[in-house]
Amino acid sequence: MRISILTFDAFNDLDSLVAFGMLNRIALLGDKDWQVRIASPAPRITSMNGLTIDAHEDLSQLAEADAVLVGSGMKTREVANTPALMEQLRVLNPARQLLAAQCSGTFLLSRLGLLSGTPACTDLTSKPWVVESGVDVVPRAFAAHGNVATAGGCLASQYLVAWLIARLKGLDAAREVLHYFAPVGEKQEFIDRALGHVLPALEPQAAAA
Repeated sequence: MRISILTFDAFNDLDSLVAFGMLNRIALLGDKDWQVRIASPAPRITSMNGLTIDAHEDLSQLAEADAVLVGSGMKTREVANTPALMEQLRVLNPARQLLAAQCSGTFLLSRLGLLSGTPACTDLTSKPWVVESGVDVVPRAFAAHGNVATAGGCLASQYLVAWLIARLKGLDAAREVLHYFAPVGEKQEFIDRALGHVLPALEPQAAAA
C-alpha cells in the first residue's frame, strides 16, 4: 500500500508532516508493505517556516500510488498556474486512487477537475480562490464524496488521516492510530471527534466495523 503526500516548495509544515507522521504509524506497527512517501517536483523542498526536507519521489511516480494526499502551501496558486506541473498532476485518478486534499490543496484538485461539483472544505485564506474556481466550499473541517476527501484548517489533517486509514486498513487501524496520537486524558474524545467526521463518509459495511 503506497501513499504519496504531494508537497511543493513553501509547503505548510503541519499539513504535510502531521499526516506523514500519523500515516507512518501503520508501518511502525509492523505492516512492511505500507509506504508513506513525500512526493515533490524537486529533490529538496523548504517549508513556509524554513524547514528543508528531502523528497522520496518525484511526480512521475504519483500514478503508482494507492492514495495521494495533496498538501497546501504558500505557492499553491503558482503551482496551479504552471502548466508543466499541472500536466504531471493529471495522472491523479479517483477511479483507482483515494485522493485527499488539505486547505489550498483543494484548489489544485478543483483546477484538475477532480471535485465534480461536490461540496468541499478548505482553509479561510484559500476559500476565495477555491470558490472562484467553481467549488462550493462548506464551513466544515472535513468532507468526502466517493474516493475524494478535503479538509480545512491545519489540524484537520487528522481527519484526512483517519479517513485514509479507515478506507485502506479498516476502522480498527484508524482507531489505533488516533489513540496513539491523542492527548493523554482525552483519548476517547479525540477518537470520537475524528470518527464522527469520517464515519458518514465510509461505505456502510466499513462504518459498521
